[in-house]
Amino acid sequence: MSELARIIEALLFLSPDPVAVKDLAEVTGSDEDEVAEAVAELDQRYAPGEHGLQLKRVAGGLTLATDPIAESAARRLLAKPRTPPLTPAQAETLSIVAYLQPVSRPEITRIRGVSADSATATLIERGLIEESGRSQFGAILYRTTPLFLQLFGLESLKALPDVSAWDPTPEEQAARRDRLLRAGEVRAGGGDDGGEGAPAGATGVLSAVDGGGESS
Repeated sequence: MSELARIIEALLFLSPDPVAVKDLAEVTGSDEDEVAEAVAELDQRYAPGEHGLQLKRVAGGLTLATDPIAESAARRLLAKPRTPPLTPAQAETLSIVAYLQPVSRPEITRIRGVSADSATATLIERGLIEESGRSQFGAILYRTTPLFLQLFGLESLKALPDVSAWDPTPEEQAARRDRLLRAGEVRAGGGDDGGEGAPAGATGVLSAVDGGGESS
């Protein structure tokens, strides 16, 4: 199968809606005749009765659809309860474990600023983290599981993204400080005192943003 046919096959797999030939030509940098030839290859590959998928022409575009023979089995599969996505608290807790493992629940709580009991219990139940011994103070330590690597498509923990990539640049930090100062002035009544009279709350946030704040 040609390279263009493989690309179009991937695009149709990714798109939830039918894709017109002209759109396929535009995104692949090809002309419509070349796309038509590639589609003809896919027609042959996905001929009825050959695979579980078929190439269909729907609403003026092309799409990959399941063979009708799989309809009843597909209905049963999709009727099963689906695992809900992670909540922000669970995702945050999982990130801490992934990067700091082995890590204890009290450490996770200190980092997050709120209790990690519920999030940790859910992550254990879903098989994403597991116990990994105890700390010198007797607290249970947690680490990620092979299922975590599998679900996130990681070969190993070394493949985790570098967190420094999300550190704000000096320019972003300055812009954030400026926005917070302006917001503080508005809350104080719009006084124009050059930012020196910003409310204590805004000053506290700014200290945290600048990395100069201390936590108790």
